[in-house]
Amino acid sequence: MPSIGELIAPRRMGRDFRWLLASSWTSNVGDGVALAAAPLLIASMTSSPILVAAGAILQFLPWLVFGLHAGAIADRFDRRRLVMMANAARAVVLLALCVFLVTGTANIWVVLAVAFLYGTAEVFVDTAGSTLLPMLVQPADLGIGNARLQAGYLVANQFAGPPLGAFLFAAGTAWPFLLEVVCVGFAVVLISRMAKTPVPRETHAPVHTDIAEGVRWLWRNPPVRMLVLIILLFNVTWAAPWGVLVLYATEHLHMGPVGYGALTTASAAGGLLATVSFGWLERHVSFATLMRVVLSLEVIMHLAFALTTAGWVALIIMFVFGAYAFVWGTISTTVRQRLVPAALQGRVASVNMVGVFGGMVIGQALGGVIAEVWGLTAPWWFAFAGAALTLLFVWRPISAIVQAKAP
Repeated sequence: MPSIGELIAPRRMGRDFRWLLASSWTSNVGDGVALAAAPLLIASMTSSPILVAAGAILQFLPWLVFGLHAGAIADRFDRRRLVMMANAARAVVLLALCVFLVTGTANIWVVLAVAFLYGTAEVFVDTAGSTLLPMLVQPADLGIGNARLQAGYLVANQFAGPPLGAFLFAAGTAWPFLLEVVCVGFAVVLISRMAKTPVPRETHAPVHTDIAEGVRWLWRNPPVRMLVLIILLFNVTWAAPWGVLVLYATEHLHMGPVGYGALTTASAAGGLLATVSFGWLERHVSFATLMRVVLSLEVIMHLAFALTTAGWVALIIMFVFGAYAFVWGTISTTVRQRLVPAALQGRVASVNMVGVFGGMVIGQALGGVIAEVWGLTAPWWFAFAGAALTLLFVWRPISAIVQAKAP
């Protein structure tokens, strides 16, 4: 009977994959702690909805500002070292925040500045980090490798981290961020144990030239271009109701704050089910079929939320959402990594992430306006119609995406 370690990270995938996995899981614990502690810290300093919202915005704004540059830089340097340096920068920023908190000199502007600097470093961590897996494992193992990385995100970031962060914040405002410093620092140590990764290519061209090269390659590669477009469009429709989910849960479904929190827990539980099932799914169901099923469930999910008035039904919907969202994230990442040349992984991944966050910004803006004018269920109807039309548009191209071969 195989050991737990062999089941989680098969020996065939190599020792470096295990170091990458351990580093990712460790940093996700710290990120999960901050997921609860950071909003609590901001809310303890201000009651302004604009400033509270600014804390969340400053977490993904760096993607729109620096995302493409991060991709170009990841394709120029040792990606392992880049992840180490960016994580070290995150630890320094958090340590500075802890000093402000312990000395009693922290204020809302300091916290917002920290949020932006931390988010900027995270852009480089995530961009360079997303390119490491294809350098470590065979293409056939990318699916299971991405599934294991996503499992760490679900368990550490969504399940374990937030309750721990809230508990530590109640004990003292600096404690959760000190723990995050330890986690991020330990993640640096773990990933340093990996063998040095080769520099994808050496170039003295301006960064904007590299960015343009990556965008041109993506535009001229129909399968990858379509995949990025699918992600962008579905993020617009997904983000529209998600931006007002807290109001939908508390005011429309009358679930209260605890019930709202339970929705996230239900989603993470669904993701965990998909984690243990992904290997079987990959062996028995084609990626094209899985992608069509997942996107169809996305359409049905929006319709179900638009129609339901019961909190327990919403919890079931969120459980299913968590399961299929995990499958989609794993498959889309795996397909993209298989199709993109090693020298372009960073730039193409960064374009994809800019599309993700750009779609979220557009969707949340639309959802807020739609809910203000037509009520809290209106964004779900908008998402249902938009997702259904998008699904009709991409149904046939999905086969070409999955069947495409790497150049």
